Amino acid sequence: MKEIRAFDPGRQGRWSFSSQQATLRRLNRAFEAFFRRVKIGQMPGYPRFKGAGHFDTVEFPRDGDGCRWDSTPNDARTRVRLQGVGHIRVHQHRSVRGRVKTISVKREGRRWFVVVACVDVPTERLAVAGSAVGIDMGVAQRHLATFPKRTRQRTKRHRAAARKVAKLYARIRRQRLDHHHKTALKLVREHDAIACERLNIAGMTRAPASRPAVGQAGVFLPNGAAGKAGLNKSILGAGWGLFLGILADKAESAGRRVIPVDARDTSRTCPPSAGGCGHVARENRLTQARLECVACGFTANADHAGALNVLHRAGLARCPAA
Repeated sequence: MKEIRAFDPGRQGRWSFSSQQATLRRLNRAFEAFFRRVKIGQMPGYPRFKGAGHFDTVEFPRDGDGCRWDSTPNDARTRVRLQGVGHIRVHQHRSVRGRVKTISVKREGRRWFVVVACVDVPTERLAVAGSAVGIDMGVAQRHLATFPKRTRQRTKRHRAAARKVAKLYARIRRQRLDHHHKTALKLVREHDAIACERLNIAGMTRAPASRPAVGQAGVFLPNGAAGKAGLNKSILGAGWGLFLGILADKAESAGRRVIPVDARDTSRTCPPSAGGCGHVARENRLTQARLECVACGFTANADHAGALNVLHRAGLARCPAA
């Protein structure tokens, strides 16, 4: 790094040494993950080169080292100072609490964001609500518009189309994040304990293994990969992991409990806490939205029954569920 900065002081030497080190650490983590996947026999996925047009985030590991957050009581005067750039005005959407530790500058299309991570943030413990709730994670199938076939031609038209797509997906990402925050905050405010499914999202969205035909080299049998791909896309698009992380953070700050439970067969079990018999069978799930027990005839909405079972497994069935 020192040799690179000395060789090109006009471009490399003007930037923060710490932020460049942080970029190298990200590269190192990418290659460590690549070799780890190679060793355990997974699809390795060699790290892709990211040029200037695809590198969207710069991290400054410590406030004041290459980047300084200059916040004042008047949010309209908030500034961030970047080494080699100068002071930049920031439209601060909420006040920063605690002590600023790290700062990241992120690009989404033609918009720029400053992400501030803080420590020593004061907690806000909420009053006892006297309620508990169970959460059953689901996906909503959506039809997305089909874009033209991808091309690697870096033409003016292609760049304009790429900016349009980036803007669209950035908006979807912000809407999803806004929904996660509002939903998690509502749950934390209204319930003392929140039971959720313990999900292995990486395993759930893993592509099925190939099925080589016996005695036929290069021939593979159908393995359901096409149908699984649609489900995987829906799960990842719903952002389950992101939501559960946000929920855990808000619950910890408010003094609430988040209780993960075994997720197996929650949507196929006749809920005993609602008058059901507890029978588990695939046939109980008639459709995506309806559960009907083949043993006792109990009927309910499948998602609501799943949430009741999650609540029951957490030992909170005596509390009212929502």
